[in-house]
Amino acid sequence: MGMVSFISTIPSLLTLPAPATTSPAISRCPIPSSKICCKIEADNDSEDQFGRRDILKCFGATIGMEIIASSSSFVKEANAADLIQRKQRSEFQSSIKNTLYTAIKENQYLIPSLLTLALNDVMTYDKATKSGGPNGSIRFSSEINRPENKGLSAALYLLDDAKKEIDSYSKGGPISYADLIQLAAQSALKSTFLASAIRKCGGNEEKGNLLYTAYGSNGQWGLFDRQFGRSDSPDEDPEGRVPQWEKASVQELKDKFTAIGFGPRQLAVMSAFMGPDQLATEALLATDPAVAPWVTKYQRSRETVSETDYQVDLITVLTKMSSLGQQIDYEAYTYPVQRVDLSKLKL
Repeated sequence: MGMVSFISTIPSLLTLPAPATTSPAISRCPIPSSKICCKIEADNDSEDQFGRRDILKCFGATIGMEIIASSSSFVKEANAADLIQRKQRSEFQSSIKNTLYTAIKENQYLIPSLLTLALNDVMTYDKATKSGGPNGSIRFSSEINRPENKGLSAALYLLDDAKKEIDSYSKGGPISYADLIQLAAQSALKSTFLASAIRKCGGNEEKGNLLYTAYGSNGQWGLFDRQFGRSDSPDEDPEGRVPQWEKASVQELKDKFTAIGFGPRQLAVMSAFMGPDQLATEALLATDPAVAPWVTKYQRSRETVSETDYQVDLITVLTKMSSLGQQIDYEAYTYPVQRVDLSKLKL
C-alpha cells in the first residue's frame, strides 16, 4: 500500500470553511496545484479553527508513519544482510574444520600438543588487567620458545601450513591465529571423542562413527562455534603467566585456575590439555581432596557409552576459556556479495 505524504493532505485541510470570526487565525491565499501558500498569524484554540498546533500534530503523525514505513524496509534489509553474513561465516568455518580434520588425521600424534597449545595461549590471560588470553600471541618465536611451551613448535608448524591453505580459499580475509588455535583444539578434542567411541566398538571405525553420532556431544558446540572472530595480539604476552604443567604442584595449578576465574571442577576436566599423559596428570590431581571427586567423576564418565558428563563439561569449559579477554567480532570473515546486473541477462 502506498504511503500518503503529509504535503498531499494540506490542500484539503486548508480549504475548510472559514471560521465565523472577525479575527481569522489563518490568512489564506489561493493554492495552486504545484504550490502551497499558507501563513500562520496567530494561534486561537477555537474548536472550529485549524491552528498551527493541528498542522504540527498532523505533520508529526505523518512523518512518524513515513519513518516507520522506511525503517521497516531498512530492518528487512538489515535482517537479510545478517543472514547472509551468518551463512558466510558458517560456510567458512565448515571449510576450516574440514582442513583441520584432514591435517590432524594425518598427524594424530600431535593431538596432545594441539590441546596444550590452545590452553597455553589461553593461560596468559590476566583477570585483573583483562590482558592476554587466547589472542594468538603464542605464535611469536619469543613466546613459543619459553619453557612452558617446550615441544609445542611442531603443533604450531602444522597450523602454519593449515593457515596457508585456509587463507587461500578465504573470501573474507586471513584467519587469525587466535581463532585457528582454538578451532584446532576443538578438532583435536573431537578426534579424541571419536577415537574413544571406536575403541568402545572394538576398533570398528564405522560402528564407532555411528556410536559417536548417536551418543556424542556434537550439539554442545553451538556456543563455541559462535565465538568466531577473535583478534590477534600484535605482540607476545608477558612471561610468567603459564605454569609448566609437568612440574607444577596441584596447589599451583589450583591457584592458576582460580586466578582466571575457574575452580577444581574445571581443573579436573581440563586434564587432557596439560601434557601428553592425561592419566599421569589425573593421578596428580587426585591427591588433592578438592579436585579428586571431579577426577573420579570424569574417569567414570569416560567409561560409559556416551561420556556425557565428561564431554559436555569439557566443551563448556573450553568454550569459556577460548574467549577470555576477547572482543569477538561477529562480522569477521564476511564479505560484500556482488549484485547481479539484471540488465546484462539475456532472455
